[in-house]
Amino acid sequence: MAAKIHTQYGGGSFGRRGNPVADWTLELAEVAKAIKGRAPVHLVWTREDDIKGGFYRPLALHRVKAAVDTQGRIAGWQHQVVNKSVFTGTPFQDSFVKNGVDHSSVEGIVDTPYGIEHLAVQSYMAQSPVPVLWWRSVGHSHTAHVMETVIDELAVLARKDPVAFRLSLLAKQPRDTVVIKLVAQKAGWGRPMPKGRGRGVAYHFSFGTRVAMIAEVTVKGSAYTVDRIVAAVDCGVPVNPDVITAQIEGAIGFALSTVLRNQVTLENGVVQQNNYDDYEPTRMREMPQVEVHIVKSLAPPSGIGEPGAPPLAPAIGNALFAATGKRLRSLPLVI
Repeated sequence: MAAKIHTQYGGGSFGRRGNPVADWTLELAEVAKAIKGRAPVHLVWTREDDIKGGFYRPLALHRVKAAVDTQGRIAGWQHQVVNKSVFTGTPFQDSFVKNGVDHSSVEGIVDTPYGIEHLAVQSYMAQSPVPVLWWRSVGHSHTAHVMETVIDELAVLARKDPVAFRLSLLAKQPRDTVVIKLVAQKAGWGRPMPKGRGRGVAYHFSFGTRVAMIAEVTVKGSAYTVDRIVAAVDCGVPVNPDVITAQIEGAIGFALSTVLRNQVTLENGVVQQNNYDDYEPTRMREMPQVEVHIVKSLAPPSGIGEPGAPPLAPAIGNALFAATGKRLRSLPLVI
């Protein structure tokens, strides 16, 4: 049966159409074949089908051994990462998988702007029947959380202010330094916080863009709220400042639900979540006050759709540590 395909414009797929098995395309073709092409086919999955039969952000395990010397400098950093490759078996495999290493598994670690002299990174590619794909910011979504949590822990060991500690590691990176100084100034870093409240910082470089965030949280018993997020961003020439601000705000709202509660769990190979009642997105009442400050720059423009997600979780986690003294290393962040 001959067929003519009319490709329509469509947005908001976030990479879903790039999966290696093209499941939705095959399903459409099978339906069209079954009705012998008598009518156009509009394929719509239920939310339950989508959650239970989609592609998932890969489970990632990091093991880090790091130390500071008597001068409070990082003496060494050993980093091991285990997760399933998101690019193996996709059209992007040749570009991103080299010598058995999926670069997305270690991005944000091997190319960190921090001046860590003795850094060793090992990547292990796990095998799993669970289908995986990219999540907003790809590997940076988990590597930033680990890097910035450990950096914060080392600052405590070195008995240094977390912002000052990061700046010392970025002494040879002037653009990165400007971003951190800007966010610290705008957030009022260093001002005392009342009991039960905490402030935390995180910084990450991804997709050519530098983003720093400072989070303020309030803790009551085993619950907490994220009250304020101050962000500073250097993405080169700010072609459209409104779009830059909207992308950072949107990334914060997008990623916040994974910080607060969201996770996909399986039992006997079946995803347990069904709809937005048990995989609950960020609610408007949970959205913190967000301030976005853009660095003036004449450098070539860089990415802005993805870099707003990585610093959020560690900034909140570091703020929770400041409020409670308890270090949370796994997502979601549950006190």
